[in-house]
Amino acid sequence: MGLQFSRTLETMAQNYTEDNIRSLDWKEHIRIRPGMYIGKLGDGSAPDDGIYILLKEVIDNSIDEFVMGNGRTIDIKISDGKVNVRDYGRGIPLGKVIDCVSKMNTGGKYDSKAFQKSVGLNGVGTKAVNALSTYFKVQSVRDGETKIAEFEKGELVNDHKLDKSNQRNGTAITFMPDNSIFKNYRFISDIVSNQIWNYAYLNSGLTINFNGEKIHSPNGLRDLLDRKIDEESRRYPIIHLKADDIEIAITHGSQYGEEYYSFVNGQYTTQGGTHLAAFREALVKTVRDFYKKDFDASDIRASVVAAISLRVMEPVFESQTKTKLGSQNMGPNEPSIRNYVGDFIKKHFDNYLHKNPDAAEALLKRIQQSERERKDMAGIKKLANQRAKKANLHNKKLRDCRVHLTNDKNEKRLDTTIFITEGDSASGSITKTRDVETQAVFSLRGKPLNSFGLKKKVVYENEEFNLLQHALNIEEGLDNLRYNRVVIATDADVDGMHIRLLIMTFFLQFFPDLVKNGHLFILETPLFRVRNKKETIYCYSEEEKQKAINKLGSNPEITRFKGLGEISPEEFGEFIGEDMRLEPVLLSSESSISKILSYYMGKNTPDRQGFIIENLRVEKDVVEFAS
Repeated sequence: MGLQFSRTLETMAQNYTEDNIRSLDWKEHIRIRPGMYIGKLGDGSAPDDGIYILLKEVIDNSIDEFVMGNGRTIDIKISDGKVNVRDYGRGIPLGKVIDCVSKMNTGGKYDSKAFQKSVGLNGVGTKAVNALSTYFKVQSVRDGETKIAEFEKGELVNDHKLDKSNQRNGTAITFMPDNSIFKNYRFISDIVSNQIWNYAYLNSGLTINFNGEKIHSPNGLRDLLDRKIDEESRRYPIIHLKADDIEIAITHGSQYGEEYYSFVNGQYTTQGGTHLAAFREALVKTVRDFYKKDFDASDIRASVVAAISLRVMEPVFESQTKTKLGSQNMGPNEPSIRNYVGDFIKKHFDNYLHKNPDAAEALLKRIQQSERERKDMAGIKKLANQRAKKANLHNKKLRDCRVHLTNDKNEKRLDTTIFITEGDSASGSITKTRDVETQAVFSLRGKPLNSFGLKKKVVYENEEFNLLQHALNIEEGLDNLRYNRVVIATDADVDGMHIRLLIMTFFLQFFPDLVKNGHLFILETPLFRVRNKKETIYCYSEEEKQKAINKLGSNPEITRFKGLGEISPEEFGEFIGEDMRLEPVLLSSESSISKILSYYMGKNTPDRQGFIIENLRVEKDVVEFAS
């Protein structure tokens, strides 16, 4: 063995010549290692999938123009997988149009005088979009002249001559993501709309036209909270505080958990960072000082809904896709972000509470209520945790994946999935064919309890709920969520739909952040198998079945799958692999969770039954399984 290994090394050494050294050009490197530039790939079913990062990189450049005072409107159209973004800023300098979208380390954002607090990827963003698109077109209009260039997978295919134009100044980008990289991708309208609304909240005065919808926010982060929490749920009016480089909106509601929306230079920092940590700390300290009482931090922050936006010179992020802000100062010779945010909240939030005694009284009552609930729950939680250990969760209920999730392995966490199944046959099929590295299975026993209107103590008193929250590790919030995708895998029939609604009710009632942050999905499994001796086609709808019959011709064998347990483990492997079809559970911006739950899971049983039978799908304008 040792001799063989030695010979192998010797052979490698002999073959290691100049011919083994390869230099990749810019587009090759992006296409071979897309994750380095845009994070995960995905098919568009999750808000952090790569196609939305591509869209963001293009829009960011238009936003930077607006921030610099150029152009107050952006037009965005998405149809059949093709994206068009047109701004009315200054337009890319005509002689640099091709360089700006195809040469690395080229862009206006290196000139700090022009873009002091920009959001783009410092000359990389549009290059990544270009390289990862089967078609990419850039057009710039400046002072009566226009320049157009067209690319395919980053390769220049049509360099148009400079021409006259009567269009308004600005830049237009058209691109179509490469389907070989973003397999079976689709842009989900609600995900894009939420993404664009965030731009509007952060840029008062900007109007974005998206597929005919006019998106505009006159009141910034106050408008964001207005859309996220309905008025009857607020304990006091939204507090809106603003200065040159910082904006904050805050209120408390009746929901469980904490809900934050944090931004840096217009970038939605989904993982938070220094600015959000500073906000949470400062909120606790300011409240304690104001009421002169050492409240528990969890009682102060319970049911908080808040948004914070910060503008920083040359922000330092912890990843290329800029989802978490690192530690730094506000700028050269400026205070640290932690001190800046802390001092702002200490001054302005404290002033607000002094000037608005009704709001201060309402906040105090909310804190005291949280305190009572926490103390009442202490004994129940202790017993529940003991029961969870006794139940030997990881052997009986949860077939875990091999990825060990720690704070320094966030990239691996992006790939993890847990399937929530009902019944031994379904969980058995998934367990046998899953990717054991990244896919886990949690098996429910029987139909879950309808938790609508119940207090959180039922999570600890109900064995299934208690074990499920332990499996996900969400008892204290989403910071330690063990799986990026939580997938409900139930039969595609009336009973399966009812179980879906019951599981969704559990999450919406007690862990709404899981849904709001895009972690909850429904697994689509085929309804039919159509096959002949040469080919097998799995169909997810009547329409697909008919197409398969027409394709295969002459009386193919048709099987109707009534439940997941009827699908063999071998076949199941095809439905939870690379081409797995997931439908995200999305909350529309105008939806109230309490109203949703009241309609679907309240006492109007005939309405619910009729809805399930007629639709087998959650209503589009409330909670949407995007199509």
